[in-house]
Amino acid sequence: MTIELVDGKAGTAHISSEDKAIIHQAKFSKSDVVFDWGDAFKCSMSSSNRATIGTGCASIQGLDWHITSAESVTISNGSQGMKRNDIICAHYNRNPKNGNELVELVVLKGSPNATAAADPTIPSGKILSGAVDAYMPLWRIPLDGITVGTPVRLFTTRGALWDSVTQTCQLQWQNTASFVPASYGASNTITVKDGLIFVDLSSFRSTVKVGDYRVWLFEAGVKPSKTIGLGCVANVAGAAYGKQARWNADGSVTLIGGVGSSDIVQCFPKIIPVPDGVEFV
Repeated sequence: MTIELVDGKAGTAHISSEDKAIIHQAKFSKSDVVFDWGDAFKCSMSSSNRATIGTGCASIQGLDWHITSAESVTISNGSQGMKRNDIICAHYNRNPKNGNELVELVVLKGSPNATAAADPTIPSGKILSGAVDAYMPLWRIPLDGITVGTPVRLFTTRGALWDSVTQTCQLQWQNTASFVPASYGASNTITVKDGLIFVDLSSFRSTVKVGDYRVWLFEAGVKPSKTIGLGCVANVAGAAYGKQARWNADGSVTLIGGVGSSDIVQCFPKIIPVPDGVEFV
C-alpha cells in the first residue's frame, strides 16, 4: 500500500527518514536549506590549516541536521605560486549494509592552478532516488599560494517559517560609475509574497554602451531556482521603446537589449505572478 498516515499510530515502527524527507521537501523546499539558528554555521580560520564551523541547523534534501557545538575541519596546505579553492560541505551518507545514516563535515579539495582557482566538482546524488552519498556546500576556502583567504559563504539563511511568508532579494549595482543611480531611487529589491513577485528597481543614467548586461547583482536574500522573465521594467528617456529584464538563478538582474552611453533608464514598479515550478532559495 502506497498511502500512509505518516504521523499516525500503526502499532509498529513505521516512520522512516524517507518519509520525513518527502514531507519536508513538500513543506519547505527540495533545495538544501540553512536556517537562521545558532551561529548559522559561521566559518572562521582558527589557523592556516583549520576552519571552525559554528552552531547551526539545516536540511539536506529534506533531512534535518544540526551542529550544537563548533566543529573543525582541516584545510590542506597551499602550494607556492598556485591558487586553489576548497569547499567545506555537509556530507550525508547511508551505510548500504545496515541502512544507518549520518552527516559530517568534509572538505572537497580543489585543483591547484597557476592563474585562476576553480571550485571542485560537487558530487551529485539524490537521496530519495537511492543515493548513499549527498553533499551540501557551505563555504569556499580560497588559497593563494600558502595564504588562506577569507571564507566565502555559499548559502543564504532562511528565517523561521512564519518569517518566510515574505521573501526578499536585495540587489546592488554592478558599478555605480557605469550605472549612476538616480537620486531618491527605488529600493533595488525583488519581493516574493502570496504567489506574486514585486519588482522595485532604481532608475539610473548609463555612462557605458553595453548589450544584455547584469546591471544589478545579488547582495542578500533569496534567489529563484531558475531564470524568470520580468517583462518590461523600464523606459529610456526620449526613446519610444522600453526595456525588459530577467531575474537570473544567481540572483542578479539582466537588462535585456543593452543601453547607450548616455541613456537615462527610468525604471518603474512591476508585479508578476510566480511562474510554475519556480522555488526561492
